[in-house]
Amino acid sequence: MEERKAFGWAARDTSGFLSPFSFNLRKMGSEDVVLKVLYCGVDHTDLHQMRNEIHSTNYPLVPGHEVVGEVVELGSEVKKFRVGDIVGVGCIVGSCGECLYCQSNMEQYCPKTIFTMNDTYKDGSLTRGGFSSAMVVHQRFVVRIPEKLAPEQAAPLLCAGVTAYSPLKQFMGSDRVVRGGILGLGGVGHLGVIIAKAMGHHVTVISSSNKKREEALEILGADAFIVGSNEAEMEGAASSLDYILDTVPALHPLHSYLSLLKVDGKLIIVAAVPQPLQFDAVDIILGKRSISGSFIGSMEETQEILEFWADKDLTTMIEIVKLDYANKAFERMEKNDVRFRFVLDVAGSNLE
Repeated sequence: MEERKAFGWAARDTSGFLSPFSFNLRKMGSEDVVLKVLYCGVDHTDLHQMRNEIHSTNYPLVPGHEVVGEVVELGSEVKKFRVGDIVGVGCIVGSCGECLYCQSNMEQYCPKTIFTMNDTYKDGSLTRGGFSSAMVVHQRFVVRIPEKLAPEQAAPLLCAGVTAYSPLKQFMGSDRVVRGGILGLGGVGHLGVIIAKAMGHHVTVISSSNKKREEALEILGADAFIVGSNEAEMEGAASSLDYILDTVPALHPLHSYLSLLKVDGKLIIVAAVPQPLQFDAVDIILGKRSISGSFIGSMEETQEILEFWADKDLTTMIEIVKLDYANKAFERMEKNDVRFRFVLDVAGSNLE
């Protein structure tokens, strides 16, 4: 079989700087789908990987794990999709398929998970992400984009959206008003607010400054806003929340936020922080509070969040840019200078 060439942008060292790169796609198998990449979200984890801040980066690295594409070719045993379908690929593109987690719709926790970027397929080839013209992905790790959901709107849901949705699902269907907190109002945080509100929760946004107060309350529809460094606001909200979804991808103290939780409240960490986080044991013992983590979501949950978004007619707040703007986009993302998620128009970019 003739090798297919793809074009994209890659980081070549720990500076994380992206530049044009060409590579061969892996050989197509009977259950594989070939995608023409249309859009790809820009995520903080991409930056961590590009700079070798988490895991061990194999350069050149093609980032991107919120990929929306059009099916252009199918393996002989693919039954889920047709050529021309608009589909999505999130953080993982493989797992063992046999373990307890894979058999329980929790394949993201499989010890043999294969990540969409900076990993190795079973055939030994390197995985390349969605900052590229095309991808070859096993059908199990491809989801369908609902017809009423615009492709560019869907991109952030494939990582950031499902990362918020998966842990918040446990609070759905309560017979009382659930009071939730969203810590951080970036890419994951803003989607967390929208999802929690759509689930009927009373939502408090907890931020590092007043800068995003109006956006949280007026645009995203949050019910309350707290500045973490404002002692009066923090004391006023003490022991008031059933959960806090912690979306902050940088080092931050947990002590003050734990005080906001009710007895039995949960602090759920979903952001990959490069440094160790610390807490005082007394803060969790005296309030019977718990600290837990949640990693993206299953393939089933990824399809669920797309349907949830379409059914409730929700809107992702994005800024669409071309691939040659990617370095600037990461620079702005670090400064929180985006409302609230960059999406790359890959198909509309000059890749060669």
